[in-house]
Amino acid sequence: MASVVEVLVRLGGWSTAAELVQLTSRRALADAVRRGDVERLTRGTYGLPGLTKDVATAIAHDGVLSHLSAAEVWRLPLLDSPAKPHITLPTNRNARSGPPAVLHWADLSRTEVRKRRTSLERTVLDCARILPFGEALAVADAALATGRLTLDELAAAVLAMRGPGRPNALQVAAAATRLPDSFLESMLRSLLITAGVEGFEPQVVVELGGVRVRVDLGHRVALVALEAEGYEFHGSAVKFAADCRRYDDLVAAGWLVLRFTYQQVIGDPEWVVATVRSAVAQRIGVPTNG
Repeated sequence: MASVVEVLVRLGGWSTAAELVQLTSRRALADAVRRGDVERLTRGTYGLPGLTKDVATAIAHDGVLSHLSAAEVWRLPLLDSPAKPHITLPTNRNARSGPPAVLHWADLSRTEVRKRRTSLERTVLDCARILPFGEALAVADAALATGRLTLDELAAAVLAMRGPGRPNALQVAAAATRLPDSFLESMLRSLLITAGVEGFEPQVVVELGGVRVRVDLGHRVALVALEAEGYEFHGSAVKFAADCRRYDDLVAAGWLVLRFTYQQVIGDPEWVVATVRSAVAQRIGVPTNG
């Protein structure tokens, strides 16, 4: 017979007392708790020591991690971590006392209840309900990039949405793509979409003398390339030299390369948009006032 710890590992780190007793025994559960191998999380629920605070909070409220908290579990990028975990409860359940949390209510699937987190699709929709467009787009782009969610599935789910946040979710679904390489790239693209700056495509491949190089956002007509530069983008002297050569090759081939940092995209979006507008206008005569 498997030990209580082995059963909990197989079940994802937590389980009800009834299930543990059925799979092991009442005495085995009591012994595991006494030894400190297992912790009592709440009435009738036990888990392995060291469960994350957010999971423990979800169990305490008898709900599931959702919205930004579920996005973190799914390893989707966020601008900021939530100050309190987001927990969704079944629609027919009242709130109970427990650790501080942001509570929501929705119909939950058995899988979501079992795993104590919302599905990837629901997580993207929930984030689109409460996050600004750019941050929600970054979450959707990253979810599509995992291959576990398709654009058709996302579009269908958004069309079926009702309630607050649906307009933002519709805009997110219309713009989302699996191509962006980073959170910052998605945020940069969202600024252009919101400002009505058209013509830029994500991850454009440029042929340079038989060598294929990729730019974060490329305008094929104006030959303007936008690069979203994160904190540790270059990584090493060799990578830095290779990137500099790539930029120089692009310029020599007639491309204008604009590089934007995290601080600029997040902290000075108006300047970023104005700079891109001006660059495109100089190339193809698009009015800078849009």
